Amino acid sequence: MLSNKIDDTKLYINGEFVDSISGNTFENLNPFTNETINRVAAGNREDISFAVAAAKEAFRNGPWRTMKISERLQYIHRIAELIDKNVEEIAYLESLDTGLPISQTRKMIARSAENFRFYAAMVRSRLVGEAYQQDDEFINYTVYQPLGIVGLITPWNAPFMLETWKVAPALATGNTVILKPAELSPLTANKLAQIIDEAQLPKGVFNVVHGFGETAGAALVAHPDVAAISFTGETVTGSLIIKNAADTMKRVSMELGGKSPLIIFEDADFERALDAAVWGIFSFNGERCTANSRVFLHTSLKERFVAALKERVANIRVGDPLNAKTQVGPLIHKDHWKKVTDYIALAQQEGCTVYSGQVPESFQHGNFVAPTLLLNAKNEMRVCQEEIFGPVMAVIEFETEEDVIQMANDVKYGLAGYVWTNDIKRAHRVAQAMESGMIWINAQNVRDLRIPFGGMKYSGIGREGGHYAFEFYTEPKVIHVAIGNHHIPQFGK
Repeated sequence: MLSNKIDDTKLYINGEFVDSISGNTFENLNPFTNETINRVAAGNREDISFAVAAAKEAFRNGPWRTMKISERLQYIHRIAELIDKNVEEIAYLESLDTGLPISQTRKMIARSAENFRFYAAMVRSRLVGEAYQQDDEFINYTVYQPLGIVGLITPWNAPFMLETWKVAPALATGNTVILKPAELSPLTANKLAQIIDEAQLPKGVFNVVHGFGETAGAALVAHPDVAAISFTGETVTGSLIIKNAADTMKRVSMELGGKSPLIIFEDADFERALDAAVWGIFSFNGERCTANSRVFLHTSLKERFVAALKERVANIRVGDPLNAKTQVGPLIHKDHWKKVTDYIALAQQEGCTVYSGQVPESFQHGNFVAPTLLLNAKNEMRVCQEEIFGPVMAVIEFETEEDVIQMANDVKYGLAGYVWTNDIKRAHRVAQAMESGMIWINAQNVRDLRIPFGGMKYSGIGREGGHYAFEFYTEPKVIHVAIGNHHIPQFGK
């Protein structure tokens, strides 16, 4: 039985749950009721410095970096096992904190445990060096070493899954970690700290500093002892982090915004394409970077497909995120609700026909936006160019393959893309022509942890996932070993 009482959230630094040095806290709101869930310690520059000192000591003088890989991976597996044991509690906290439907958070939390198991396996199988013999004079080989202290800045949409996606490879490769979770979703980051504390990782290896981006986040980015920053969030913030990280020569990984196209040709499997289009924008309350927020329909099927979309939208179950039958819950915060509703109003001004489902009267106290279609949209409209990050689908008509490729690419983002057609040659042509880091053909957004995740253009820099994470979280070192008496010039002899 889960308790309705949520304790106040503290920072986790050097193996201890502590108040912020200033003693300041901030309010954490329930997006379903807009009532206070709890209060959260507000970390700032001093708390970041405290966490960095702990992480630095743990990296330089603690056992984590130098212990046998098999021993370190035992800790990683222990974290996964503890997540498995706490799936129901974590899913509850995630839904309470974010408004995501609990039927979806349960699946996300189970996937989070797999992130740790996957990277434990990857370290064993793929974190391998190279060796080359150069005639009879040298053997040259590479080793991969952890960077040191890495800063992880994570978003409020699917926070636990995205936190573990970064924490797992960072820890598995021997780094020490400072996590700065989004201030709007602190509960499951705190639960992750409790799990890692229970797993008995050495003190200082994993730290959590709650707080705001302009204080705690900025201090983490600016700190000279932090070797790298991995950030997932919106593009403007990502750009600022890149600029500020340059002052201390930090490595950066940026997974940023998206305005992803889903293209449906006339020969597509109608029902499956419909399922994918609806799921891809209205799951996770539309608050997902890879959401298919622009749906391109071939002229020949537009009328029929729009009618089917309207029927689906009218039937999507909007409600309490803790109800297992709910499909769309409230948005994360009243400010974000206003942003999304302002875009819907803008769509009407730009000439779209707006069609939306209904929010039950009893839920008017929450941050609800009903699933919404922006019909008769044009690709040049602001609502088709800017990331809305809510349950809002723009529907755009096209006639030719060339036209739809041009429109799909005519946007500053390039994260994901989706193509629906039974013409396999066309599917490959279009996929290869699209300016997106990830393309799915005749499929919804199904992830494979082995492959790279990331985008082009304003959607980010770098890749996460699989062995690509090692390129970020480790430093390759080349060692040249002379095995013969190679020629050395004798200057000054």
